[in-house]
Amino acid sequence: TVLEKFGISLNTMTLGGLAIAIGEVVDDAVIDVENIIRRLRQNKGLQHPKPMFLVILDASIEVRSAVVYATFAVALVFVPILTMSGIAGKLFSPLGISYILSIMASLLVALTVTPALSFILLGKYDFNRKEPVLQKWIKEKYHRVILLVENSSKTVMISVALISLVSIAMIPFFSGSFIPELKERHFILHMTALPGTSLNESLRIGKKVDLALLNLPFVKSVDQRVGRAELGDDFLGTHDSEIDLNLIPMNGSEAESAQEKIRNVLKNFAGVSFVLNTVLKERIEETLSGYTAPIVINIFGNDLDMLDKKAEEVSSLLKKTHNAEDVKIQSPQGMPELLIHLNKNAMKKWGINTIDALNAIQTAYEGKVVGQIFNKNRVFNLTVKLEPKIKNSISQVSSLPIKNSDGNYILLGQIAGIYESTGRYVILHEGARRVQTITANVLGGNVNLFFNKIKKEILTNINLPQGFYFSFSGSAVEQSRSSKNLIIYSIISLIGIILLLSVVMKNYQNLILVLINLPFALVGGVLVIFLSGGLFSMGSLIGFVTLFGITLRNSIMLISHYEHLINFEGMTWGLDTAIRGASERLVPILMTALVTGLGLLPLAIGSGSAGREIEGPMALVILGGLASSTALNLLVLPTLSLKFGKFVKKGVDEMF
Repeated sequence: TVLEKFGISLNTMTLGGLAIAIGEVVDDAVIDVENIIRRLRQNKGLQHPKPMFLVILDASIEVRSAVVYATFAVALVFVPILTMSGIAGKLFSPLGISYILSIMASLLVALTVTPALSFILLGKYDFNRKEPVLQKWIKEKYHRVILLVENSSKTVMISVALISLVSIAMIPFFSGSFIPELKERHFILHMTALPGTSLNESLRIGKKVDLALLNLPFVKSVDQRVGRAELGDDFLGTHDSEIDLNLIPMNGSEAESAQEKIRNVLKNFAGVSFVLNTVLKERIEETLSGYTAPIVINIFGNDLDMLDKKAEEVSSLLKKTHNAEDVKIQSPQGMPELLIHLNKNAMKKWGINTIDALNAIQTAYEGKVVGQIFNKNRVFNLTVKLEPKIKNSISQVSSLPIKNSDGNYILLGQIAGIYESTGRYVILHEGARRVQTITANVLGGNVNLFFNKIKKEILTNINLPQGFYFSFSGSAVEQSRSSKNLIIYSIISLIGIILLLSVVMKNYQNLILVLINLPFALVGGVLVIFLSGGLFSMGSLIGFVTLFGITLRNSIMLISHYEHLINFEGMTWGLDTAIRGASERLVPILMTALVTGLGLLPLAIGSGSAGREIEGPMALVILGGLASSTALNLLVLPTLSLKFGKFVKKGVDEMF
């Protein structure tokens, strides 16, 4: 309902947020109901049982504080996702919004509806019946394991610390990608010949390329477009072609090998350059930088010849770099031009003024509108110009007759120097500044590492004259910017969480115990990334943020329960209290992990299929981290609490 009011639809990302939140949505009710049933069972065994209403009220109030603070802490974890800008913000903000709305709605229900339903539905519940067999068996096994961990606490803590440090150290070595390789069956192949290549020649080359590609068994159809539409936004010439490739259905590994086979076929065509991209990835790259490549290098300056020279140097450097593919200068030189330089002395001698000469040349070769033709409700301009067959050589151009003031005709060659030259079919500008742009794709490597490496090499090895400077853009820059913003806002969010938890925990030892559980979540997430190919994407990063929220919640609930046992049930802090508190939180923590895992399982199973390239890695990271953080939370945190926790019974004023 709230999503609809915000104008946000149910899409892949919002449904992903709901899938992640489902574990914590259930957890709110599980914590409340599990505590209510436990207190009602204890109340049943008393000589003078309290009224059921009071028992349920006290049981709900008992966990209320921890649930509220844990929920707000998790919401703060997700705030950095809402602050992301650009493509990353558009992709992941709906996920964060749906997640936060879900857990807030769940909190409201847990505080109001759940206790009321417990009062209505648990009135005839048989509290004398035994604990469920599976639950009892799990608790017995857990009791034994936690004693083993406590007896080997020093070894366990050192091992966990080493594993966490190794996991953190592995992260910089993963390959990074802002947009993962999208599993599409539709590709766009950009074919660029020398500037000035005619329409017919581009079509001839394109036909050969089409036939070669159609010989590949997985290519379903091929279509070529040359140049640009008359009113199109692209500044493409007749030397530029876009070839649409439609492939037969195939799985992820087959699609990757298909790209390699296509590139091998294209190597047989000399004199033309190719850039291959999937359709969706190209559109995203264009949105980020205006170009269809993850690496975009701009050189700004006023001297066009110097811009071209430096662009060639950058292009050569990129082509020598490993993993660089499809290197392209966006505005290369080489467009054939016919230059006509009017000779003022000759024009004066023959009595021809400049305007008449220019008008004659423009009419002959560009055409001049001399009237209109009306056909019913349609109007056509009538243009006159020379036939193409009599303007194909310098000698024919030189023979163009121009009328002087006396009515005599003088040949253009008598009043002008005419010769062939080369120029530019387009001059790029950005922000009213001249620019030359070089683009490149990155294959089989870490885009961020490649970008940082090539940026350093360019700035070190290529010297620009005064007034010239480099500018870098593309998905590599966008990923770096998004990651930095996410880290900065996460630090701010962490400060807010620490301030919030300091209100709950009252002492810094217990606060550190809650926060020290966060590296536990890294272990499983990092292991999953390593096993799935070592690709660290924005989806993976969002997965870790989500994971920290879930882990933080479990830690808060366990430490808060220890404090409750000391302050409200009069227990003394020691091994028995630590085991009892952990055992009583065992079922809710396992339920949260299990429900969250089942909710994300469909995304994780299909992470390699089309449509799940972004959320799939996120789901895998959450599942892996959930397994490690749950295990370490239940096994290591009680031991750490025994060694370093501070649980002292508070006075009445401190408790209320």
